[in-house]
Amino acid sequence: MTTTTKGSAVLTLPTDTEILVTREFNAPREQVWRVLTEPKLIRRWWAGQRGTVTEATVDLRVGGAWRYVMTANDGFEVAFHGEYREIAAPERMTHTEVFEGMPDGDSEPSLNHYTLTEHDGRTTLTVRTVVSSKDVRDMIIATGMEGGMQEGYDLVEELAVELAAA
Repeated sequence: MTTTTKGSAVLTLPTDTEILVTREFNAPREQVWRVLTEPKLIRRWWAGQRGTVTEATVDLRVGGAWRYVMTANDGFEVAFHGEYREIAAPERMTHTEVFEGMPDGDSEPSLNHYTLTEHDGRTTLTVRTVVSSKDVRDMIIATGMEGGMQEGYDLVEELAVELAAA
């Protein structure tokens, strides 16, 4: 289980209000799920190579809240939060997501649908993000989120492989 799939997330735009990301990990689903949902593990991957996670709070239940905060390498703070709408561990979850830097951000959160499927010890993660408009979708893409996502998911895989080997 040492072969990784570095930088292999595929981002597509299936509709004007959706972002679809698909990424295969060379690790079992249970381990990928843990890395995506356990605060001590989230702290190790969520910022990618772009900063340091200073907060990862997770209340993993329907109606529970989450919040991640990082200090970027350039010194500014970036924070997101949301609420869990569906949890079916380790196969799927849905949560809202709000970027705390947006004025009135809570009024129109994105909705993120995660699906994890396993085949022969490898896990495919599909994340479908639904936003309120094409402008919001395009603004998210314009932030450079794809590069940060690739870095973060590479670290998710490294951590999941490490957990599987333990």
